[in-house]
Amino acid sequence: MAKTLLDRAFGILELVASHHGGLRLQAIANELDITKSAAHRLLAELIRLGYTRHDEEAERYVLTNKLLSLSFRYLAGSGVLDLAQPILDELAARTGDLVRLGVVNGDSQVWVAKAQGAPSGLRYDPDMGAEVPLFCTATGHAWLACLPEEEALAMVARQGFTALDERGPKAPRSIEAVRERLLAARQLGYASVYECSAPGTAAVAVAVRRPVDGRVLGTLSVGGPSLRLTEARLKEFAPLVQEAAAELGSIWIHHAIPAEMKHSI
Repeated sequence: MAKTLLDRAFGILELVASHHGGLRLQAIANELDITKSAAHRLLAELIRLGYTRHDEEAERYVLTNKLLSLSFRYLAGSGVLDLAQPILDELAARTGDLVRLGVVNGDSQVWVAKAQGAPSGLRYDPDMGAEVPLFCTATGHAWLACLPEEEALAMVARQGFTALDERGPKAPRSIEAVRERLLAARQLGYASVYECSAPGTAAVAVAVRRPVDGRVLGTLSVGGPSLRLTEARLKEFAPLVQEAAAELGSIWIHHAIPAEMKHSI
C-alpha cells in the first residue's frame, strides 16, 4: 500500500525524534525509502510549519520544541499535572532533593513535571521535557523493569547508549549490564543509580501503576548530587518514593486520561 504524504511527514518526525543530533537529508530519504527530492520537499514544509529546522553548520535536520510544547499543553489540559504537583511537592520537601514525574510515550519517556526540594546550595535541576535515556537512568530502569525483558532490552537497543562520554563511571555500557540492572529493579521494587546517568549524580525511581490492573502510568523519581544522595540514602528514600507513587496512581485513575495517553502508557 502506497504511503500518503501524511504518513511520510509523520515518518520524518518520528525518525528525526529518535536521533538527538539530527539527520542528513540523504539518511532520511534512505530510512523512509523515498527520493531525496521528496524528502527535501516534506522537510521544507515541516520547517515552514515550525516542526523541524535545518542546522546549516552540521547539515542536519532536527526537531524544534513545537511538538514538545503541544504535548505539555495537552497534558496540562488533561489535569494530570495538576494532580501530580502537590504529591511531587510533598515528596521533594521530605527528601530535600529533585522530584520528577516521567510519562511514557510509545518506546520513549519524557520528564513532564518536577519539584525542587533543595532551595539552595548544591542542586541538581535539569530542564523538563528532555527524553529519558533508558539505559542509564533510574527513571528508565523503573519503567523497563515492568516490561517483558525482551521488549525492554529491544527498546534500549533502539535508543542506543547515547553520549557515553558524558555519563558517570558506573553507567552500563552493554545490553547485558542493563539486563542486570533491570533484574535488580524487579527484585527490589524500585530502581536506583549512583554515578551513572552523569558524574556526580544519583537517583531512585518507582513506576506509577494503576491499582486496579497494575498498568504503568509513568514513573516518579528523586535525584540529586551523589555527595548528598549516597547509596544508603537512596535505599532510605525508596519507601517514600513508593508511597508517593502509590498515592499518585490511586488519584490518577479517578480522572480522565486522554485516549492517546492510554494507548501510549
